[in-house]
Amino acid sequence: MAGHSAWKNIKHRKAAVDKKRGKNWSKVSRQLIVAAQKGGGDPAFNPSLRFAIDAARAANMPRDTIEKAIKKGTGEGTSEHYEYARYEGYAPGGVALIIECLISNANKAAADIRVILDKNGGKMGVPGSVAFGFAQKGQIIVEGTTEETLMNCCLDAGADDIQGDGETFQVLCAPADLIAVRAAVAGAGLQVESAEIVWNSTQTVEVDAHTLALVEKLVELLEDHDDVQRVYTNLA
Repeated sequence: MAGHSAWKNIKHRKAAVDKKRGKNWSKVSRQLIVAAQKGGGDPAFNPSLRFAIDAARAANMPRDTIEKAIKKGTGEGTSEHYEYARYEGYAPGGVALIIECLISNANKAAADIRVILDKNGGKMGVPGSVAFGFAQKGQIIVEGTTEETLMNCCLDAGADDIQGDGETFQVLCAPADLIAVRAAVAGAGLQVESAEIVWNSTQTVEVDAHTLALVEKLVELLEDHDDVQRVYTNLA
């Protein structure tokens, strides 16, 4: 699940991506379509599309599949239309949830998410009920380097914080600085695993092992839904 320490979970996410590659491609395709709808099909002039293409490549999506999705967004191919939606709620133990979606049917999406929450010890919240405990941040995941190397290349570009475990690092910055920080990391010859805007928890909570297992199960069920792109928690 994603949260303030998303770097801890990147390997878990990669394993999940390999296991559910077809579903992941569907989610990334929606990102590509929506980005192209809003900003056009040229990634040089559309940062959102550039990040979506990065995500598609990280998921090993074939180039022609990426291009088809972009054409759907620009109206050159079969038309598909999705809208961004954000739901807020609670998992077991009062853990806060932000659920980001790309949806084609708002009523169905909201109903589906409410059912998943209700059946797994969660609860749907009203808009703003948990968002106050999060802040949007630019996040770049980098592997195969050192914290010192990252500090040298990206602090001057606007990076706020660097966290890591010696193998995988999470670089955080203001959303407006994401492009500059990503360029600094890439310019240093480092491989960018992902670059995106995330919800970073500012008020974290700790739970016992039993509750943690329930929260993880709920997050997995939510992320398995076709409309859900990302689930963020305030777990410590």
